[in-house]
Amino acid sequence: MSDRLEVARIARAHGLRGDLVLAPISNRLERFAVGSILYDGDEPRTVVASRRQGDRYVVRFDGISDRTTAESLRGRVLTGERMDDRPTGEVWVHELIGAPVRDQHGRDLGVITHVEANPAHDLLATDRGVLIPMVFVSDANPRQVRVNAPEGLVELYLAE
Repeated sequence: MSDRLEVARIARAHGLRGDLVLAPISNRLERFAVGSILYDGDEPRTVVASRRQGDRYVVRFDGISDRTTAESLRGRVLTGERMDDRPTGEVWVHELIGAPVRDQHGRDLGVITHVEANPAHDLLATDRGVLIPMVFVSDANPRQVRVNAPEGLVELYLAE
């Protein structure tokens, strides 16, 4: 199994020369810079051109020079090597798997089992069936996650 992390999803082809629109999953923008290497499965792809377009990137990879080839890559998830020079206090989302979750009232919301992608905010999913949008996380570390859940967000999950 690879130790690489998901960094982007190929949204679609762009133009006729093999450019691709990437939807970033990573907050490390240097992953999309010219010369960086992303992986399509086990195949390394080198970025030879890149520009930001809103919240996405239009990139061209070495060896992809036509729209037909670019279209065949739509929907694929690109990965990248781990970058261990993260800012102090940041955690990777995958490090939260297995962490217990408590709300601002001290209520046990369960243990994080996985993270669900969601267009607005990714959702932390617990073993109790609770789904918590990341925007409500107030403190996160691999030992415990604290959330400031608005009234009504978790009550339905916790009803016996």
